[in-house]
Amino acid sequence: QVQLVESGGGLVQAGGSLRLSCAASGTIFSIGSMGWYRQAPGKQRELVATITTGGSVSYADSVKGRFTISRDSAQKTVDLQMNSLNPEDTAVYYCNANIQRYVLDNSKPYWGQGTQVTVSS
Repeated sequence: QVQLVESGGGLVQAGGSLRLSCAASGTIFSIGSMGWYRQAPGKQRELVATITTGGSVSYADSVKGRFTISRDSAQKTVDLQMNSLNPEDTAVYYCNANIQRYVLDNSKPYWGQGTQVTVSS
């Protein structure tokens, strides 16, 4: 069993900041790339940011310069620091990780349950 558990969502005013955290637990041999996605009401889930095992990062254009993704491989965590939030950032944010459970397994993607971020104007 593998779980990804997010925390840190909530309600914030426009211009404010939030920090999301995601922790992986369970039977895990290795974790590859990790990332954050979001889904706003009536919209498709979209990529927000990703980070590789080597620390290479990529961001959606809409969050560049405002969001920062980081990871602690030893702790099996990935964080998303979100600054200068605006109402368009309102969504459910999901943690994603490519996890290899056993040495002979292939990696496959796992998802957290999601955490709500609401930005008021």
